[in-house]
Amino acid sequence: MRSDMIRLFQTLPHACGYYPDRIARNLVVDPEQPQLATLYELALERGFRRAGDQLYLPHCSACNACTPTRIEVARFLPDRSQRRNLRDNRDLEVSLQPAGYSDERFQLYARYLHARHPDGGMDDPAPEDFPSFLTADWSPTRFLECRLAGELLAVAVTDLCANGLSAVYTFYAPEHAHRGLGTLAILQQIELARQRQLAWIYLGFWLPGHPKMDYKRRFRPLQIRDDRGWHEAAPRP
Repeated sequence: MRSDMIRLFQTLPHACGYYPDRIARNLVVDPEQPQLATLYELALERGFRRAGDQLYLPHCSACNACTPTRIEVARFLPDRSQRRNLRDNRDLEVSLQPAGYSDERFQLYARYLHARHPDGGMDDPAPEDFPSFLTADWSPTRFLECRLAGELLAVAVTDLCANGLSAVYTFYAPEHAHRGLGTLAILQQIELARQRQLAWIYLGFWLPGHPKMDYKRRFRPLQIRDDRGWHEAAPRP
C-alpha cells in the first residue's frame, strides 16, 4: 500500500499480544479515509488486517514474526483430520447471517473470552466492546453461525470482499471445544468462498512456532507474504 495514496499512522509502542516480553507497533490506515470500504481489498492484498474500524499491519522494529497468510481456495483439499471434523459436525446447522449485536451472540462471546483469555484483560467485555471490535460501519461483514438444535455454538466473523473472504475472528462455546469449532469455521468459510467463486481466504497472521497460531499451517496450500510478496509456504516438517 503506497503511503502517497493514503495516509498511514504508526501507533505508539504497546505490549505485544502474542509475546509478553516484546513491544509492538502497528501501521494503521487513516480511519478518516473516506473510501475505506474500497481500500479494504487492496489492504488485504498488502497483508493488512481489520480489527473494529481499523486496518492495521504489525510494524515492529525488533520483530517480524507476524506473517500474513491466505488459503488458495481452488486448490485446497482437506486433510484426514479436517475431513473428520466435517463428519463429526454434520449435526450442526451453518448459516450466513447479517452482522450485529444480539444478547445471544454477546453472551457466547463473553464466555469464549473468559475461557480463552483468563486474566488477560479481555475476559470481562462490556456489550459495547462487541461491535467496536468485530464490526465497522464500512466493512462488508457477515456472521457465519453454527447451531446445534437451535443453540448458538459458534460465530465466524467474516468479511466478504470482491476476490476473497477475510476470516476476522471466531468465537465459540468453550464447553464444545472438543468439536474443533475453530477449524470448522475455516472449513465453512472455504466452502462459502467456493460457492461465491472467490480466490482467497485471508487468515490473518501466522507466527512461526507460536502454539496458538500453528493451526493455520494445516490449511494447504497456504500462502504467506514477506518482502518477496505472496508465495506458497513450505510444508510442515
